[in-house]
Amino acid sequence: MKPIWDSLLHHWTELVVPCAVLFTVIVIGWFARRVLFRVLENWAAKSKARFDDLLVQALHGPFMLWVMILGLHLAVQSSELPTRVTALAGKALLILWIVSLTVVAAKVAGSLVKLYGGGLASALPVTTLTQSLASLAVATVGILILLDTLHISVTPILTALGVGGLAVALALQDTLSNLFAGFYVSLAGQVRLGDYVKLDSGEEGYVTDISWRSTTLRALPNNLIVVPNAKLAQAIVTNYHLPEKRMSLLLPVSVSYDSDPEVIERILIEEAVSGAKEIPGLLAEPAPFVRFIPGFGGSSLDFTLICQVAEFVDQYLAQHELRKRIFKRFQREGIEIPFPIQTVYIKDGAIKGAVNRVPHQEAFER
Repeated sequence: MKPIWDSLLHHWTELVVPCAVLFTVIVIGWFARRVLFRVLENWAAKSKARFDDLLVQALHGPFMLWVMILGLHLAVQSSELPTRVTALAGKALLILWIVSLTVVAAKVAGSLVKLYGGGLASALPVTTLTQSLASLAVATVGILILLDTLHISVTPILTALGVGGLAVALALQDTLSNLFAGFYVSLAGQVRLGDYVKLDSGEEGYVTDISWRSTTLRALPNNLIVVPNAKLAQAIVTNYHLPEKRMSLLLPVSVSYDSDPEVIERILIEEAVSGAKEIPGLLAEPAPFVRFIPGFGGSSLDFTLICQVAEFVDQYLAQHELRKRIFKRFQREGIEIPFPIQTVYIKDGAIKGAVNRVPHQEAFER
């Protein structure tokens, strides 16, 4: 260390030219960065495509790093360092440039998959997993180029990985299980981004992401549910968006035994048809219909109004509005909605018994 320090003290004039070259390149690069990115940003603003925005954003960070690498390379070449040191410095700068370029390319690849992958019908769904796969593929190419630059043979590395692969697989058994389960879930297409699903264990929500480890669901209360991919692959899943988002809504309605079933059926259909014109998510087609099911109840005639909603979450508002409409219509038509009544008889100042009375049926204690 001391000889190097003494050399710098006695021959400091030899550093003037390399430092000047480095400083000049950095200053020119800084001004070029301002001008270049101003032109690129104006071009991106006028273009309707989003690829140029991604490219400008990706190049904005590492540009000065590349300028620095260029400056160091020119400074080293203009110095009076030994040839061996110059070669090592050049190789080190080349490695740094390849690594930085690989990182930028991997980031751009993941962004492109996210931007354009959804428009390809035959492609995998755009999830964190697919973006990671695209970035990993680009990173693998970059690593191979780096190894070739360093004149390192890939064959011994692959052999070592093959020998240690079993140990790694055993140590990362759960992680690999979730990873391959994520591949299966993505490829099967039975659980897709945006679908509303319900697991047999009770968890339900919209699928927001499928990563290498877990699948994220957004529940209706706006909470996130994280389900390991292995659990999801083994679960019984109800997908309310397949084969289509439209689904049936079954609305039970009970009326008095004094009511005419034909009149009740007509009223329910009329309210459903008129409600489809005003209630968001309630569909007029297929046409709503009524079934006399479950039928004869203990204190009422029980009907089921069956109509269609656009998707799973629309059923809540549709039920809310339809029940209000049906209740007001029954009030106008004088139709009774029965409920069990308890009648208490008092004899000789004491309660002798209590019985349940339902329409058309009374019990008396004698």
